[in-house]
Amino acid sequence: MFRTRTRNRATARVARASVAGGLVLAALTGVAPASASGAGTASADAVASDHRDGRPARPASVSGSARISYAFSPDDEIWFTVDAQAAPYTHPLPGTNAPDGLPTDARGTVRYSHRVAATGEVHSAEAEVDCLSTGGPVATLTAVIPASNTGNAKERIGLSVHQGSGREGGRLGFSWGVANLDVGEDGKPYQPVVGTCMAPAPFAPVIRGGFAVHHTELEPPTSAAQ
Repeated sequence: MFRTRTRNRATARVARASVAGGLVLAALTGVAPASASGAGTASADAVASDHRDGRPARPASVSGSARISYAFSPDDEIWFTVDAQAAPYTHPLPGTNAPDGLPTDARGTVRYSHRVAATGEVHSAEAEVDCLSTGGPVATLTAVIPASNTGNAKERIGLSVHQGSGREGGRLGFSWGVANLDVGEDGKPYQPVVGTCMAPAPFAPVIRGGFAVHHTELEPPTSAAQ
């Protein structure tokens, strides 16, 4: 599951989700998107602005740990653990109109493991969060895997989280599960690079544990250069 490369089963282009991070990048930096060829109790409180400068007192965040049900591997045991917090304007972008970074900049960790029922083999990895965007009970985030023994070191992965409430359980989506596939000029499918904050809809239901999403509105830039 976690060695996400060309899939022969793919027969058509799969649309990639585009979320706030990409839009902000284009708007603030003037950098156009790259072409295709190239657990928790809900916490969707109203925004608290206790700081005198208008910044939210509590940054956006996603936390929790859950086992999901993946339709294409129904017998496998798959867990995700997320601890992500917004850290606006902390990843500098020198040479752009956003030298201090973006409002979706974030920090934290994502851990996941996949135990294959048929063989007992376990694939696992830890990634460093670099982007977080929230909207009510839903969040998208991306993280970069610094090292891995499954062939995807240095790759960025995308996750979406829906915290769920009442009878509606939480859900999670991951970029290599059903999306992030394109077809090159040679007609062969390949996996494009995942952009910051890009992830598919939360397609996989949580069957144990859960996630909490705390939403906060995006923080406007304070630098005159932005």
